[in-house]
Amino acid sequence: MRRPLLSLVLSCCALVVLSAHGALAMELPTRKAGLWEMKVVKTGSPIPDMTMQHCTDETTDKDMNNSVSPLAKQICSKQDVQKTATGFVSDSVCSVAGMSITSHSEIVGDFNSAYTVTSSSRADRGAAGPPRDATTKIEAKWLGACKPDQKPGDIVMPGGFKLNVKDAEKLKGLLPQK
Repeated sequence: MRRPLLSLVLSCCALVVLSAHGALAMELPTRKAGLWEMKVVKTGSPIPDMTMQHCTDETTDKDMNNSVSPLAKQICSKQDVQKTATGFVSDSVCSVAGMSITSHSEIVGDFNSAYTVTSSSRADRGAAGPPRDATTKIEAKWLGACKPDQKPGDIVMPGGFKLNVKDAEKLKGLLPQK
């Protein structure tokens, strides 16, 4: 697999995980088991808009939270999440690939039929260039039961590329480390 595609796949997996679990410092509701469609629209980023599907169950959602949380603790100096009247608000500062990324996210919805994550972020790229601001909106909706050929954790990306989030951990070693 080419490195740019692998990087995009891992970024999208992280996006799915973080969209489902926000700032990870607080236990967020578990999504309803089944097939979720996630439309991702980004502005100010080279990553194209995309729609993906994620088959999940309660165990998979909790496992994703448990596997991402230690990584987030390593790369994020700040992770604050607050419950609001309409959902959750998350603020974080993380360091990835030599960049400092500050983000603010608002998560609304019921995690049973639909939820939306709206995030704004600023990546300070240091000597690599000027800061880059980006906005991401993820609209997730529950479609029903997973398809017969899917198992919990399967993510189907644009172009039909399929990956199980449990396999994403194995792929991390293929990317350059900071």
